[in-house]
Amino acid sequence: MSDLISVILTTYNREDAFDAVLRSLAHQTDAGFEVIVADDGSDEKTAAVVEAWRGRLGGRLAHIWHEDRGFRAAEIRNRAILASHGAYCVFLDADCIVRPDFITLHRRLATTGAFVAGDRILLSPELTMTVLERSLTPENWTLARWLSERVHRRINRLAPLLRLPLGPLRWLRSRTWRSARSCNLAIWRCDLDRVDGFDCGYSGWGKEDSDLIVRLLRAGVRRKDGVFATGVLHLWHEAAPRDRLAENESRLSDSIASDRVRAQSGLSTLKDTA
Repeated sequence: MSDLISVILTTYNREDAFDAVLRSLAHQTDAGFEVIVADDGSDEKTAAVVEAWRGRLGGRLAHIWHEDRGFRAAEIRNRAILASHGAYCVFLDADCIVRPDFITLHRRLATTGAFVAGDRILLSPELTMTVLERSLTPENWTLARWLSERVHRRINRLAPLLRLPLGPLRWLRSRTWRSARSCNLAIWRCDLDRVDGFDCGYSGWGKEDSDLIVRLLRAGVRRKDGVFATGVLHLWHEAAPRDRLAENESRLSDSIASDRVRAQSGLSTLKDTA
């Protein structure tokens, strides 16, 4: 697959982690990608980080922002999708550092009629603080260094750091929606258009990515596992408020029980304002 890849990078008021993620993207072995920042209402500090990196990413960096009216990740991701130019979209959160071959491996795993669900390791609060305060580059650490971090319980597991050629095993969960997360998720743009993207009806934290996966599977798009290939380094953060979670879970249950493929409030509802 030689098409342009659009990295949809979701962020909100965490410029230190955001800066580290952009640094990791600027040093990819495969430069055939653009970065579309999906900014869910951050202040001017985030815009300053974007400007600082724009030249170093060769003009392949766009900043899509909307007003801060609470957690609206589904809507801002849709706005970023509409601003993208790639045939393939890789969704990433701006607290997830990527290793130098992240784009290379996602490109290699891309398969027509499938989305790729990657995985992650979680860094402890202590390790996260050390990485950010000292401007460390964990994306370049050796496996031996990570083994030491695991022994000292500063990461939750090692498996996402390994590279294994799983072949047909990548299709074992081809019809499973659970555990696929939008912090490391790759989807063809034509498939996003088919299901009308994320459902903007989800506000507050939780379940908007599950809803998207359920509808993709219903549309005949299969899941391909990106485990043991595309693992990202997830910096610690405090849990987002869960005040709308019950409502979002109810919305997801309704979606699962329906035969709906397209979002009730998706990409098409934003096209006139994009």
